[in-house]
Amino acid sequence: MTALVTLFQVLTLANLVLLTGLAYVWGRNYADMRSKHTLGLLLFALFLLGENGMAAYFFLVDPQLSGWISNAQQVPPPAQLAMAALRVAQFGGLAFLTWVTWD
Repeated sequence: MTALVTLFQVLTLANLVLLTGLAYVWGRNYADMRSKHTLGLLLFALFLLGENGMAAYFFLVDPQLSGWISNAQQVPPPAQLAMAALRVAQFGGLAFLTWVTWD
């Protein structure tokens, strides 16, 4: 297993933690305010939570897919780098959004 695979596995789990916190805050805000804006934020968090949940399953739990991803012969390093870059970008955006929301 390469360091890139470990990186995007860890970032996928970190994204799940951040999105759970954001969904909690935005869900609480929607319950108080009932505005379209807070509903939109809540739905955004829930859809992205679903996407990261599926990614966590594919990258960590499913024996066939996680085996392919961590095998450099089947998924070459440039593809692993691309997957890691996407997770890094998503984590950066969610970390900033979490900071803005909780501040």
